Amino acid sequence: MNKKVLVTGGAGYIGSHVVRQLSEAGYDVVVYDNCSTGSPTAVLYGELIIADLADTDRLYQVFAKHQFSAVLHFAASLIVPESMIYPLDYYANNTRNTLNLLRCCSVMGVNQIIFSSTAAVYGQPTENPVTESAPTLPINPYGRSKLVCEWLISDYGKASHLRYVILRYFNVAGADSAGRLGQMSQEVSHLIKTACDAALKRKPGVRIFGTDFPTPDGTGIRDYIHVEDLAAAHLDALRYLEQGQESQILNCGYGQGYSVRQVIERVKAISGVDFPVLETDRRTGDPACVTASADKIRKILGWKPKYDNLDQIVYTTLNWEMQRERLISVA
Repeated sequence: MNKKVLVTGGAGYIGSHVVRQLSEAGYDVVVYDNCSTGSPTAVLYGELIIADLADTDRLYQVFAKHQFSAVLHFAASLIVPESMIYPLDYYANNTRNTLNLLRCCSVMGVNQIIFSSTAAVYGQPTENPVTESAPTLPINPYGRSKLVCEWLISDYGKASHLRYVILRYFNVAGADSAGRLGQMSQEVSHLIKTACDAALKRKPGVRIFGTDFPTPDGTGIRDYIHVEDLAAAHLDALRYLEQGQESQILNCGYGQGYSVRQVIERVKAISGVDFPVLETDRRTGDPACVTASADKIRKILGWKPKYDNLDQIVYTTLNWEMQRERLISVA
């Protein structure tokens, strides 16, 4: 079996974890990334090609040289507030470039793709946990640009031999348990990362956006999934496709929600730092609660998460951020 795969966006946070796991599982990996947000140092295995998916000539050259059996597509812009300001950039980088990739797969005969999607396609769900059959009503350009990608993949799959697994991520956090990889970008505003930054005195504190939600403690509830478990889901999805199975759309979450206050308290407890917390108004469009129904991915892929624990997620994030702190101080 040909075990050479292309990973777009493989120098990014999630992609780099998947590249590591793929390589350790015996796959020959080629990473295609413009490194606009990813880092070459995060590519621990395989070949890195620094190029953009908008450069179709380069993309075809890479496909022609390597003869891939499958593509794992992570490359995307993903900051929701930014998508509201620059919607055309999001449709260009997310949607148009996915179309470029699919055209290339079509011409070069690559018929297996795993696509990195998002729970943002659901918008503000009316029922939790959210199942894959819930209405897709995204409320921002980021979510819409990803949903159109799902439609492109699905429609092309119906008209061709393409088989796919679309994975809808919930709130990804954590880092490689061995401390080799983690979130490299300092621009992200994810709660666990922000709270760890506050514990390390990189930020003055943490803001809670809204304390009047209809939840037990008044703060928003989210489903956090460890990046290592998410990466493992991609390997399970690839093996599933290699067995000739039919296309799927699957949620990636644990089905367990934690409130903003709960997350902050765990970061404080594990770090031993009582950093300031500022309560402020809700942000427009923030739902009260979003958790995943993960029954389908467990049943169909046989996915068995190993880090289904908030403390593990916080600990590995804090460990990675402390390591980054030491590297920065040495440099």
